[in-house]
Amino acid sequence: MKTEDFDNDQAGTQMVQAQNDSTEKAFRDTEVPHWTKQITVRSMVTSFFLSIIFNFIVCKLNLTTGVIPSLNVAAGLLGFALMKGYTTLLDKLGLLKQPFTRQENTVIQTCVVASSGIAFSSGMASYLLGMSPLVAAQGDAGNTLINIKRLAIPWMTGYLFTVSFVGLFSIIPLRKMMIIDRKLTYPSGTATAHLINSFHTPKGAKMAARQVAVLFKSCCGSFAWSFFQWFFAASDGCGFASFPIFGLKAYKQRFYFDFSTTYIGCGMITSYMVNVSMLVGAVISWGIMWPLIEQKKGIWYGAHLSASSLHGIQGYRVFISIAMILGDGLYHVMYHAGYMVFILIKRRFSNKPEEKKVELSSPPPLPLTNMDAGLRSSETELSENYDEQRRTEYFLKDQIPRRFAVSGYVALAAISSSVLPFVFHQLKWYHVALAYFIAPVLAFCNAYGCGLTDWSLASNYGKIAILIFSAWVGPERGGVIAGLASCGVMMSIVSTASDLMQDFKTGYLTLSSPRSMFVSQVFGTAMGCVMSPLIFWFFYKAYRVGDPTGSYPAPYGLMYRGIALLGVEGFGSLPKHCVALAVSFFAFAIAINIVTELLKRYETKYKIYRFVPNAMAMAVPFYLGSYFVIDMCIGSLLLFGWKLWNKQQAEDLAPAVASGLICGESMWGVPAAILSLANVKAPICMKFLSYSDNDRVDSFLSSSGSK
Repeated sequence: MKTEDFDNDQAGTQMVQAQNDSTEKAFRDTEVPHWTKQITVRSMVTSFFLSIIFNFIVCKLNLTTGVIPSLNVAAGLLGFALMKGYTTLLDKLGLLKQPFTRQENTVIQTCVVASSGIAFSSGMASYLLGMSPLVAAQGDAGNTLINIKRLAIPWMTGYLFTVSFVGLFSIIPLRKMMIIDRKLTYPSGTATAHLINSFHTPKGAKMAARQVAVLFKSCCGSFAWSFFQWFFAASDGCGFASFPIFGLKAYKQRFYFDFSTTYIGCGMITSYMVNVSMLVGAVISWGIMWPLIEQKKGIWYGAHLSASSLHGIQGYRVFISIAMILGDGLYHVMYHAGYMVFILIKRRFSNKPEEKKVELSSPPPLPLTNMDAGLRSSETELSENYDEQRRTEYFLKDQIPRRFAVSGYVALAAISSSVLPFVFHQLKWYHVALAYFIAPVLAFCNAYGCGLTDWSLASNYGKIAILIFSAWVGPERGGVIAGLASCGVMMSIVSTASDLMQDFKTGYLTLSSPRSMFVSQVFGTAMGCVMSPLIFWFFYKAYRVGDPTGSYPAPYGLMYRGIALLGVEGFGSLPKHCVALAVSFFAFAIAINIVTELLKRYETKYKIYRFVPNAMAMAVPFYLGSYFVIDMCIGSLLLFGWKLWNKQQAEDLAPAVASGLICGESMWGVPAAILSLANVKAPICMKFLSYSDNDRVDSFLSSSGSK
């Protein structure tokens, strides 16, 4: 899952079934197509249509809470279902010329995830939205013309095309070192590969068909429920989404169940502890802290300030949340960097001469043709290293030249350094050039750490870039815009690099060529650069995106702008005691991570670390409230009960059910937005009032009727 930047591998691990002693043994009679035949017209068309769906899903999630679960399982499953149905039909008609292979399935999955990944890293709901006048108006400071940029499709699309491809070239030369030499696991990439491999075996194909059927039913049910809810939501505050299930007082503190199937599905995919951590964060903030701080209105902050002012209660919500996110992110950046250096040094000095001699004396991998010919003669001749030898041979077969990667990075970085100052005049070419000079090192650290832990810290590097560049440029010269734009540069490179290495791992385990992985990433990135602005604009014109009281609050827009304001103005602009509270929670986030790591290492009997809350997850509801957390916890409870009733069925079908719930409600967002643009209102407003408010309404209606 990505709570703005951290991934969850529970969905992937649920899908990893027990593997045979040799996975490649099941495919030894299947010819591996040339890399040019792995990328087909039908796979690109399928990727295009799935990318539209997944971009809508990611955009909607970004604009509501920013909590994005892993969609790799759904992408692989839907890609398999569409292509399998299409090729089966062609086969029955006698028109099938090329069978559907796991390599082609991998290409589709890679392309779709790359496209939807741009919807996240593009910053449409974070750093780009933070430039807009609506978000800027929520902060009293920095609301000047030079620190505001109106959003428009042309420049946003051009910006994405300028920055999104550079990261693809940043760490290509290191793919062999990470995948083969260091044998980094990349848990999400490995889980996706096992999923795709299982689809293309007879037993796996039957399970895939069952999962597709369940996903379709779940999707239709979610869509129908969303359609039904629309009839009762004539205006803001109406309908099931504003159901005060815990009472009106709790509702005012954002504790309510909004009947969102999207976040019920997210809760089924997300780990139990992440959901519990968010609930703990919601109770601490909206249940305890904010009510106490609101009692200090007129003492700690001005009584005349609006609820959305960053100098009032909103400042505490935003900056304490930012402090926890930065604390957690800084810990993981430093930990991963230190751990990576430790591992590299340890491996370097642990290679004794005797071990090297043994390695050199070991026989080299057999050629593909000889290997296949010898192994097919008898199953007893299959060696333990057959899978590794076969995968390594194919992985190294289609090399991507180092010169191509280096020259591509330098050329694209030079173009970006020249173009971006025309898009953002607050940025100078040397600002961008410095970012591109530093970025490969950070991309390597992030990709290496992601291979070890499955955590991508791309947005944390982006936040650090905001602080550095906004402070460097200053408020008078547009430091807010410069910081937010530099965040996009850094975040795009670091995020794309780790995603590409995940795909290389998936390709390695499915015998997909690195070249086909790279080309599909390029194609998916290009689609994302076009689709993301268009889909975002669809929502932007239909709703008040970025309004904290609306349907699409886009919380990270204000948070990212808050970080930029912190960079240009320092701590003096914050309300009273906000700095002390923010520093305390910054230290608290680091302390939680240290305690968790110590428990992992030294307390192994009861594994208490599993019950320590996650600081990043706790920070999210500090700003948003707990309404979506309630949904996600219900999703977790449903999954827990399902596992008690039938564990195997739950592990097999829960990811498909969850994906269907997410897809169904997200797809309803399209007709709902069209109705909003056409100014078509729902016929009913279902609202909940207290007894006294209801009496006043009845009295008003009675007096109006008598007149």
